[in-house]
Parts: sequence; structure tokens; C-alpha cells
Amino acid sequence: VQLQASGGGLVQAGGSLRLSCAASERDRSRWFMGWFRQAPGKEREFVAAIGWNTLAIRYADSVKGRFTISKDNAKNTVFLQMNSLKPEDTAVYYCAADRHIILSQMQNEHGYAYWGQGTLVTVSS
Repeated sequence: VQLQASGGGLVQAGGSLRLSCAASERDRSRWFMGWFRQAPGKEREFVAAIGWNTLAIRYADSVKGRFTISKDNAKNTVFLQMNSLKPEDTAVYYCAADRHIILSQMQNEHGYAYWGQGTLVTVSS
């Protein structure tokens, strides 16, 4: 299973970006997909996750109301729409996937077996 993240770039504070993560496996409809990020000098942290039926969605408190995660099962792709970006959102963003995630642990990176290569988001002030 391979994940390909894209959509990162340089944006001014207050701007928007949309990240995409395409999965190689055909039937990703029953997978959990997550976004994590790692800023320079910091540990990787949870951003957002979505369950296979899209009813289960989680966000980190720091992005609630600004970021939206969604998925298109037909295209095997998960998206992260990021609005009102702040300089502190600057990081490498990684997508992750797994079939077996406990709902209460969707924010736990250790539950995800498959990871994309990361895409850099830089927000200038």
C-alpha cells in the first residue's frame, strides 16, 4: 500500500491550501485515514482523521474550525482543506492509513501502519 501526499506549498497567513493523499490500493473505502504534521524541531502531531464511513472525524484542537478532512472513496483519495492558515501551521504534513483503528485512538499515530512521504506547508507571516 502506497500513499502519495501532495498540495503543499508556500502561502501567506490567512490563506488556504488543500492537501491530497492518493492511495494505491483500490478499495480504501474501509480504511481510516489520518493527517499528521511535524514542525522543525518538534515531534510529529495529530491534525485530523476520518473513519471509513466518514461518520467518525477527529480534529486536533489547534485546527478545529479551520481545517476540514474529507475523502473520496471512488478516487481513493483523502483531502485536507486548510483555511485561515497561521505561521504555526508550518510543517511537513503526512497522511497515514490503516484498516484497524480504534475510534478512541484515531489521533494516535502508532495505530497507522502506512504513511505517505510528506508534503511541506510553509505559512509566512
